[in-house]
Amino acid sequence: MVFSSFPCPTAFNFSQKPLQSTFLHPPSLLTLNILPKKLRKPHQLRTLIVAKSNGSDSADVPDRLISALCYFYPFFDGIQYGKYVITQFYPVQAIVQPLVPAIRVFKSFPFNGFLVFLTLYFVVVRNPNFSKYVRFNTMQAVVLDVLLIFPDLLERGFNPKDGLGLDLIMSLDSTVFLFLLVCLIYGSSSCLLGQIPRLPIVAEAADRQVL
Repeated sequence: MVFSSFPCPTAFNFSQKPLQSTFLHPPSLLTLNILPKKLRKPHQLRTLIVAKSNGSDSADVPDRLISALCYFYPFFDGIQYGKYVITQFYPVQAIVQPLVPAIRVFKSFPFNGFLVFLTLYFVVVRNPNFSKYVRFNTMQAVVLDVLLIFPDLLERGFNPKDGLGLDLIMSLDSTVFLFLLVCLIYGSSSCLLGQIPRLPIVAEAADRQVL
């Protein structure tokens, strides 16, 4: 999580007053930032860390919920890759079953996936009004969905009906689906806990877009 430090405002009074000792009044964050590291006391460092954690990039409850929901987008968009795994493994069916109504709504209109993509990228990722926490997690979900283009193109160009080719396609589809499922569980649960999930392959691309 990226934190930003905002020095506490210091009131300046130009009236003549006797000098006051710094031992009676704790230094402001502005003074603390100027002091050399060896002169900073442990309790002063803790104060600085707390002040940084209250910046605009902190993960409050709304940010956690928005970020967690974003990871459902690539999973819904790639649910068709689970046609083999879902029918063969009951635990996977139990996980997917509660999501079926939402998946049906998502798949009800052919351009829903593209519209959600545009909304997430231009309304959330490119919007500085959202915290970097939300924008980073949203960008990870968007990049993950973009990567689904590659298995889709492979299936369109290579669509065997039986034999070894069909086994390869089944293995590919199952691998893609399980990867999406793991990303959904890991990403959403980490966001709900206020942590930063870094997905393999897509995290670095998300970093470059959010900076």
